[in-house]
Amino acid sequence: MEKGIAVLDFGGQYAHLIANRLRRLNVYAGIHPPEIDVDTLTGVDGIVLSGGPASVYAADSPRCDPAVFTLQVPILGLCYGHQLIAELLGGQVRRGDTMEFGAATLYVRQPAGILDRLQAEEPVWMSHRDTVVEPPPGFSCLATTADCPVAAMADETRRIYGLQFHPEVTQTTAGMTVLDNFVQLCGCERTWTMERYIQLAMDDIVQRAAGRNVFLLVSGGVDSTVSFVLLNRALGADRVLGLHIDNGFMRKEETARVRELMRASGFSNLHVVDDSAEFLQRVAGIADPEEKRRRIGAEFLAVRDRALAALDLDPEEWLLGQGTLYTDTIESGGTQHAEVIKTHHNRVDMVARLLAEGKVIEPLAQLYKDEVRELGDKLGLPRNLVWRHPFPGPGLAVRVLCSHGRAPAGATAERWAAAGAAAGVAAAEHGLKLALLPVRSVGVQGDSRTYAYPAAVAGALDWDRLEKVSTYLVNAFSEINRVVYLLTPERLPPLHLQPAYLTRERLDVLREADELVMETVERHGLMDQVTQFPVVLLPLTRGGGGESLVLRPVATDDFMTARFCRLPPAFLDEICARLLAMGGIDAVFYDITHKPPGTVEWE
Repeated sequence: MEKGIAVLDFGGQYAHLIANRLRRLNVYAGIHPPEIDVDTLTGVDGIVLSGGPASVYAADSPRCDPAVFTLQVPILGLCYGHQLIAELLGGQVRRGDTMEFGAATLYVRQPAGILDRLQAEEPVWMSHRDTVVEPPPGFSCLATTADCPVAAMADETRRIYGLQFHPEVTQTTAGMTVLDNFVQLCGCERTWTMERYIQLAMDDIVQRAAGRNVFLLVSGGVDSTVSFVLLNRALGADRVLGLHIDNGFMRKEETARVRELMRASGFSNLHVVDDSAEFLQRVAGIADPEEKRRRIGAEFLAVRDRALAALDLDPEEWLLGQGTLYTDTIESGGTQHAEVIKTHHNRVDMVARLLAEGKVIEPLAQLYKDEVRELGDKLGLPRNLVWRHPFPGPGLAVRVLCSHGRAPAGATAERWAAAGAAAGVAAAEHGLKLALLPVRSVGVQGDSRTYAYPAAVAGALDWDRLEKVSTYLVNAFSEINRVVYLLTPERLPPLHLQPAYLTRERLDVLREADELVMETVERHGLMDQVTQFPVVLLPLTRGGGGESLVLRPVATDDFMTARFCRLPPAFLDEICARLLAMGGIDAVFYDITHKPPGTVEWE
């Protein structure tokens, strides 16, 4: 096998992010299934065991061959991989008394080896329910957190290391230092570059196309645009056709902006179609977020087929091109042991079948957002395009929450009420009022999907206090996976769930709110502080048909993890007043949930 580091993927949300970070250190990293034959790992410089959603003590949990520990190369286990090392080598793992999702403080006992150059206390990122309570024989405990007795361990003789925290995410401040320490322990050559990737990607496009042409879905965002450039350069503009679809879920005047942006960037092979009526018909009366995503993904392919027919192009000669990133694949459960967090439109069943038939080309499928932006810079794309705020493929469809109007009932209602009461007591200890909202959103905890309720809190604005309360609530209550802060200048209003679906009227309300928010963000000079700023419409009303809005500004590099942004009070006061002045808005909330446990989008 090629030299470098082999990452064994146990289905963790961050498995490929590990490879991303190692590439940032100019080290080649390859992803492999954990069941890989140990003999094929001969020649690697080191091995990383990734995180994953399973429990190592479960009968059906994924394992690697214990013989990997005899290869005499450094081994690093992260999260599930850390627990697996303990399980396989004679330590003890059990369900933790307290779950840890999000920020934690690492207390370093031995700042050497894998933890060399770390301070006595370091901010780290956790995402686990199980914990190592006893290291295996020969291992020493290197670090702890308040809720994790063995947050780092090492057998220096065999060069085997385990970390419960995630050094690969940006929220672990010294994470790159930890990975750099591992690279040094492995003695890796640092020869990986983005220029090398560009050439490899273009060679791969030519090989996969095998004389055929590519029909690329172009949203106008950085991912599809970078894919468009690579395809054009590898195959030539006469063999590539871009299709931009107005699906009715776009931002205000977005299609016109995309058309102009593509023209200004020199693309002449872009075709634009308006399929908004068909998309709206596909999702009429649908409330389940997964079903919405599946139907939207299917309609994208139907539009492609209709466009090919209208242009008199042979489908057998035209492959489907997509600007898929690895985040789309892993969140859609696209690796062997990964769980589905949310099905991305470019990973619906029909696309999966085309992938299996070799009829899809995705030049960016192994990359993350930060790498795509670097790639865009290397390709010479305009900075304003490369650094545009990303916008999801299903557009505002995943920001308009839908409901049949049925609040929690039966045993679910009892658990919901009990959790709300207990969480209210905890919030009151911090001077906050709390109400559990009767609408659910998607989250990710311990590499698994959650579909649970947001807790709304009200009180004086104190970011440190709000972050602390948010982290506690999502860790302490399984019914809560997200916390929002009430911006409306009053006490928490009684909000009721009402029947509401994806309609042009609701989408127009959100379009106006989104436009207003983005204009205000830019005018306050906050664009560089915010990576993405979803605005979410909730079917929660005081009565009379009004709705509620949630602001969700986050900062992130790779979108696998994210922190909510702490924006200035003056901005918050202005934006809240302007949104309420729109009319028909009963409450405005501000999402104070990191990822994990809350995904960036609510669906």
